Amino acid sequence: MSQEMKDSMMGAIENVIDPELGIDIVNLGLIYDVELDDEGKAIVTMTLTSMGCPMGPQIVANIKQELMELPEVKDVDVNIVWNPPWSKDKMSRYAKMALGVR
Repeated sequence: MSQEMKDSMMGAIENVIDPELGIDIVNLGLIYDVELDDEGKAIVTMTLTSMGCPMGPQIVANIKQELMELPEVKDVDVNIVWNPPWSKDKMSRYAKMALGVR
């Protein structure tokens, strides 16, 4: 998969906002990896801010919706992993500033 494709997938996912924090899930550092196989199946490896995150299913649905808008993507599979665990260190500088995290 080209870096350009990876960038456009990450760009699409940046439209998905964490409803509790109001920041997109890419800047929050929740997306660990994106791949696209030869059949056009997008595979997203991500985590959530907490194991009991009630917004998990909504976030996954939004990721699928955004990625399906890319012409190369025919199907989307989202894998939620808890390892490595998410921490504030994974947030971008932008997210930390927006949330007042140091």
